[in-house]
Amino acid sequence: MTEHDPAPHHPAPAHDGRTAPPPAHEAGHHEGRPVRVVSASLLGTAIEWYEFFIYGTAAALVFPTVFFPDNDPRVATLLSLSTFAVAFLARPVGGAIFGFFGDRFGRKPVLIATLALMGCSTLAIGLLPSHGSIGIAAPLLLVLLRVLQGLSLGGEYGGAVLMSVEHAHPARRGLFGALVNTGAGWGLLLANLAFLGVSGLSEEEFLAWGWRVPFWLSVVLLVACFVVRIRISESPEFARAAARGETRRAPLREVVTRHWLLTVLMMLSYAGAGVVFYVGTVYVLTYGTDTLGMSRSTMLTLVLLINVVNIVAIPAFGALSDRVNRKAIFIAGAVAMAVLSPVWFLLLETRSFTVMLVGFVLLFIPYAANYGVMPTFFAQVFPAPVRYSGLSLGYTLGTVISSAIAPLIATSLLSATGTWTAIAVYMSGTALVSAIAAVWLRERTAPAVGPLPATGLAAAGRTE
Repeated sequence: MTEHDPAPHHPAPAHDGRTAPPPAHEAGHHEGRPVRVVSASLLGTAIEWYEFFIYGTAAALVFPTVFFPDNDPRVATLLSLSTFAVAFLARPVGGAIFGFFGDRFGRKPVLIATLALMGCSTLAIGLLPSHGSIGIAAPLLLVLLRVLQGLSLGGEYGGAVLMSVEHAHPARRGLFGALVNTGAGWGLLLANLAFLGVSGLSEEEFLAWGWRVPFWLSVVLLVACFVVRIRISESPEFARAAARGETRRAPLREVVTRHWLLTVLMMLSYAGAGVVFYVGTVYVLTYGTDTLGMSRSTMLTLVLLINVVNIVAIPAFGALSDRVNRKAIFIAGAVAMAVLSPVWFLLLETRSFTVMLVGFVLLFIPYAANYGVMPTFFAQVFPAPVRYSGLSLGYTLGTVISSAIAPLIATSLLSATGTWTAIAVYMSGTALVSAIAAVWLRERTAPAVGPLPATGLAAAGRTE
């Protein structure tokens, strides 16, 4: 298809700037199909995040001893968290690879492939011998398997979001996209439950084999999800574009050359949520046990409870965004995270379980607002023919500059300053950057499958 092929007719925008519902004869599917699709996307995403987070939990609590035993405890923790960060470096590569196939050949086959890759690499980590058994080969193999996890998740997120948003009625896109984003909360909830289930073991048993059980359990989840995901239909927007010959031969190249500014803005817009989430759910396990002197089970319980709050709050904000300006909710959430990050640390310092839980709620409600509207907001920034590549690249690059390094930066800041203040400033600063970057992003009021807009701030603010 050439750049000058005519764009198909789109529904007229509603009076409030959102897309008006399509006529009944254009709906193309009954009500049940979007529900099945979002259920399959949510289940798959939850499993992917479960497998991702059991690694993060093990990296904070177990891997320094099992895979890096010859180092000073603080150095071992830094090395272990570095292997956690490696996956984020692989995510843009996975996003580029799977985004290409998703824009060229469809969302569904890519989602099946990413699920299989994540499941196999996670099981292999659970079977990996320790440093005491095979020496330096153990951490090297751990890094390799972590890279495979990162490649998988880099391709999973964009496809799961697009399958849900592109199947959904325009009036429910915010809700359906947000439901997919609860996958991270469900995944972390399951991961924490799995580790709580083995936390009663003795220290010797936990380090010898107990930590491996959550990795082994992923096989059961993988099979269940595969059965569900293989039965869903392809995205109707992709199917229409493919039938009309409107897919791009090199979608990633078009994203990089024509939409580089959108990619950078999306990357920065994600950063605040990434830092808050990974400091607040991964680094806090180390901070709570080593600095505050809290028990491992107490910190895991706090993280588990706040994820229950997220699972409820994220779709609530997604549904709200179908009625209220989605971008305004996104920006307000980022600003509130910036304001409340220092408050969260002040409440953690009390070492009172109830007060600490209040602090978590205060920080993560605005996070839920920001992250809850993110999928649909981000999904409609790029034109449809390059949407998988654009969303995957912008989002995964955002995880590299925030989520990947947040636990490492927090650890280094505490080591350098001896106080949480610098960590709070770091969290607040990235949240403010996200709010400012989001000002320049615009949702397209209808899927764009015609000529691509020019690069620049005008393109960033343009709707089709």
